[in-house]
Parts: sequence; structure tokens; C-alpha cells
Amino acid sequence: MKTIAVIGAMPSELADIRSTLGEAGVKHLSGFDFYINSYKGNKIVNACCGIAKVNAALCTQVMIDNFAPDCVINTGVAGGMNSAVKVCDIVISTEVLPHDLDQHFLADYPPYCGIFKADDSLIRTAEKVCGEFDVKCFRGRIVSGESFVSDNKLKMSIQEKFEPYAVDMESAAVGHACYLNKTPYISVRCISDNADDEGAMSFDEFEKIAAKRVADIVLRMTELI
Repeated sequence: MKTIAVIGAMPSELADIRSTLGEAGVKHLSGFDFYINSYKGNKIVNACCGIAKVNAALCTQVMIDNFAPDCVINTGVAGGMNSAVKVCDIVISTEVLPHDLDQHFLADYPPYCGIFKADDSLIRTAEKVCGEFDVKCFRGRIVSGESFVSDNKLKMSIQEKFEPYAVDMESAAVGHACYLNKTPYISVRCISDNADDEGAMSFDEFEKIAAKRVADIVLRMTELI
């Protein structure tokens, strides 16, 4: 039996997963609720970390310290940052990094790494499941920052500097914590908006649809890991 950690930022990003898993044991640790289930031969521990990087990093560390997961899946919705990526497509992280911090501060000081690689095996599993569900997916870079990107000028600036496929507020922090703990990690995100001037309107319309799609994919992944 493997222990698989699933971390989402918002309750809506975990609602469908928790509904499928059913009644869970719950442990309250360091301000976070960890839901524990047995599912298809594995132990699944899921937690809602809250929005933005500090919440995500803290939750990931508490998860690793207390449950020693074999891998961590960061799930939820994100803004599309590549013109080929459309709303309700899936972006599978190849690597994650912050877009609002000079890489110099991470690369030249501890942890001497500012770009956090996703696990190759988890990437392949995510792609396989997307194929099973006939969902269009992209592997690529996901960037994270302390703002909801819904401005064309900001989007263009991030695109030019980082060439990401998606933007969110947590993936880089979860990846950072997993890197320090040598824990395999992946972020699997469904696009809810295009991170542009219409982003807030699109997010409101498609968030639940996107959250359900990525929840189904993540649950199937836990069967194959």
C-alpha cells in the first residue's frame, strides 16, 4: 500500500475527490485538516491548504512530516498562459517556479535551486489518464505568484519572462517543499480561465467544471501509481 498525498488550495478543488472517497478519518494538525481514506489499495491523504504560497508550503511540510507520502499531487484549477491551452484543458507540470521572485534569491542562496522538477513517472501517469478520459493535456512549466492573474499586461510580462503553460498561486510552493524533502511531486491543473482581462468572469463560470475534471483525473492516477 502506498500513501498518496493530494493537496488543493480551495474546498471546491477537493469536493469531488472527497465525495468519491466517502467517509474519512480526519486529523487536525498545525491548523490543517487532513482527510484519510483507503482507496483502491492505497492510502489517500488529502488536505485543503488555502490560497497562496505560504499556505501551500506549510501544508505540504505538515503533510510530509506526519504522513510520509510516497508522492504528492497538487491539484486544482489554473489560468492558461500558452495560446494553445484552452479552458478545461489539463496542464501537467514538468517544473514549477515562482514568477514573482527573482530566481537569484533561490538559485544563489539556500536551497540553491529555484526551478523544481516534477517526477517523470507521475508525469507519464497523468498523461496516460488524460488519454483514458480523452482530455486534451499539455506538459509544461507552471508558475505561481501572490496574485490572481487577470490582466493582459501582467500576463504578457509573465509569458515573455517564463514561457509557462499555466499560472496559479500554489504549485511552486508545493514543489519547493517536496524538493527539500526529496518527495516525488506533480501539479495537475485544469484551466479555468485564460489569465487575461476576462479571467475573473471565466473563472466564475468554469471553476466547478474544471475542478470536477481534474478531480476525476487525479483519482484515477492514484489507482495507477
